[in-house]
Amino acid sequence: MGGGGRPTGESARDPGTTLRRLFGYMRRFKGRIGLVAGCVLVSTALGLLGPILLGRAIDRFIAQGDLDGLARTVSVLLAVYGTAFLTTMAQSLLMVEIAQRFISVLRSLIFEHIQRLSLADHNQRRTGDLMSRVGNDTETINQTLSNGLIEFVSNVLLLLGSLVFMIVLNWQLGLGALLLLPTMLYITGQVTVRSRRAFRRVQRRLGIMNATIEESVTNFREIKAFNREEAAQEEFAEASQAYRDVATHAEVILAILGPMFSTMSVITLGALALFGGWLAINGHVQVGIMATFIIYIRNFFRPLRSLAMLYNQLQSSIAGAERIFEVLDTVPSVTDRPDAIPLPRVEGAVEFDHVHFAYDPGTPVLHDINLQVEPGQTVALVGPTGAGKTTIVSLLSRFLDVTEGAIRVDGMDLRDIKQADWRRQLGVVLQDTYLFSGTVKDNIRFGNPDAADAEIVEAARVANADWFIRRLPSGYDSRVSERGHNFSEGQRQLIAIARAVLAQPRVLILDEATSSVDTRTEFQLQSALLDLIQHRTAFVIAHRLNTIRNADIVLFVLDGRIVERGSHEELMDLHGHYHDLYTSQRRRLRVEHA
Repeated sequence: MGGGGRPTGESARDPGTTLRRLFGYMRRFKGRIGLVAGCVLVSTALGLLGPILLGRAIDRFIAQGDLDGLARTVSVLLAVYGTAFLTTMAQSLLMVEIAQRFISVLRSLIFEHIQRLSLADHNQRRTGDLMSRVGNDTETINQTLSNGLIEFVSNVLLLLGSLVFMIVLNWQLGLGALLLLPTMLYITGQVTVRSRRAFRRVQRRLGIMNATIEESVTNFREIKAFNREEAAQEEFAEASQAYRDVATHAEVILAILGPMFSTMSVITLGALALFGGWLAINGHVQVGIMATFIIYIRNFFRPLRSLAMLYNQLQSSIAGAERIFEVLDTVPSVTDRPDAIPLPRVEGAVEFDHVHFAYDPGTPVLHDINLQVEPGQTVALVGPTGAGKTTIVSLLSRFLDVTEGAIRVDGMDLRDIKQADWRRQLGVVLQDTYLFSGTVKDNIRFGNPDAADAEIVEAARVANADWFIRRLPSGYDSRVSERGHNFSEGQRQLIAIARAVLAQPRVLILDEATSSVDTRTEFQLQSALLDLIQHRTAFVIAHRLNTIRNADIVLFVLDGRIVERGSHEELMDLHGHYHDLYTSQRRRLRVEHA
């Protein structure tokens, strides 16, 4: 239960299923799609009518020297092609609007689903790859809907209509035109199967390349600090070359179709022109019919070529849709039960009842964690890195679900209550603080969107952040750069603490909340943190043990087990793990201040 999400539902490798799902999302636009379909039928029918009128003009009016009849026919031809132009414009404009609305809906669906995924689910995916699915893959679908889908349908109708009209006009010539059709369809099928696989690889490699770029830009400071610019460039070059190779392969497959169809259509047209000329010379067919037939032959082979090209574009869109549905089909590892109950305001009693947890089955991380915490008590979690402290508070936050046992708040199992209700009463200050683009005020208000400005200032004062915020050029309205890099780590952490103060949580989690501040600021924070945790149940992870001396319960966690518990004084009297860690830190501090 603690692992990443798992794909469920229809197979993403089934193009037919993927298309049906895409069209299922388009049902809300069925009215506009009906108008587009009507325009496509009208424009295609008029396109098929034009050659017949031209052939009639040759046989009835040009051959007979009837200028009045020719003028009337030309007028009708102009009206036919003019109307076809207008309906084609209308269908294109309508389809662009439908595509933009549909892609907006699809992007919102995938973004909302990403927000619903659990922490473990996000750990299974690279951020850049998710961004590629939301941006690039949806844009690929957009291009097909806006430009390719109408052309695809129009070409199918034009192909079938031309075939019917050719057979009706002259069945011998019609059958002759079909001689190369099986060969063309076989070659097209072979090429398109390979192109679908190639474009799926293109989309996957594009996601990997985007993820590489995102990681390099996000971790630019670390790359500079450790002199890893060349390594980052090499990693990107490798990802870029892999993308280039698969993209080139896909485009080569696509490029083969054009010359192939051109050659076959020219051969077929030449052969039929000779055959039709012989029929015309011998009086078996009129010249106008032959001219009409040649236009239909071109209308027959041109859609075949376009269909093959568009089919490859469609394959690229299907590959993108498969990747989107792969995310949409990921079931969050932490979900509300169907009968989940609302959570009233809690007192803050927390119980861990024989809790076990494993990220991967068969590899336990926590073993039989038992803990009773009364409302308002402060619990300190200490121990070496990787002991399981952060996993314990992640389970309490319900970022993860227990593998065995239960965690209860005021006697209610966390799995029986709605996550949103629990999170509204939970405050979290993580070790890695994230500030959003916007103002300082916006970042503090993130903890309570309805808070007034005076409440924001008071929260900052409690967190000991007010003094440096007022020194900024625009105070609380000062802009925060991406990820807050225009602030020191300590300042970012103080703003995060102010954010938690403003949320007024009943249960508070501080995960190394003072790890990035200097000793002087840490000392100033002690009184602020005492005010913050007063009358609240608090779980504090701290490597600096002097910050948690006043905790009601101190837990020493080792290898996923609670090996020592008690107050600071009680654990010091045990002369165990906690005693050794505390005394070693005291000695180190004395050396640093000597």
